[in-house]
Amino acid sequence: MSGEDLISLASENVEAWTVGDWDRVRAPLAPDVVYNEVGTQRTLHGADEVVEVYKDWKRAIPDGKGRVVSALASGNTVVLEVIWSGTQTGLLRGPGGDIPPSGKSFSLPAAQVITFKDDKVVECHHYFDLLTMLQQIGAAPEPAGVETEEEAAPRI
Repeated sequence: MSGEDLISLASENVEAWTVGDWDRVRAPLAPDVVYNEVGTQRTLHGADEVVEVYKDWKRAIPDGKGRVVSALASGNTVVLEVIWSGTQTGLLRGPGGDIPPSGKSFSLPAAQVITFKDDKVVECHHYFDLLTMLQQIGAAPEPAGVETEEEAAPRI
C-alpha cells in the first residue's frame, strides 16, 4: 500500500471513533494488534481489547471528536497529529480508577505512531497528555501560577 493509503486508513480510525462506528474502528485492526496508550500507561492486546477501551472513552465523552491536523507516512509506519476534544459527561474509566462526570470540556493535542502490516494495524503508540486533560475537566489541580478563565477575566 502507498503512504497515502496508509494515512487514509489511520485517519479513518480517528473518524470512526468520532462517530462511534465500532465496526469501522475494528476493520483496520489486526486480530493481535498491540495498542500502547502512553498517557494511561496501559497496553492492550488484541482488537477486542482495543475496541472496548475506545468504547469506554466514547461513553465518557459522547461528543468526543478527533481531528487529524497532520500526517506523515514512512515505509509501513504512519504518524498522525490529532486534536482530541469533547465534554466529559460520562464516567471516565482508567487504570488509576474512575472519574465521575464533570460536564467540563477539554481539548488537547496527541500523536499516534501506527505500524501496519499490509492493510492492518499491528501496533499503535498513542501519546497524549493525560494530566492536561484531567486538569481541564477538573479532576486534577491546575499548575501553580496558572490563571483560570475566571481569574483572568477583567474585574468590574
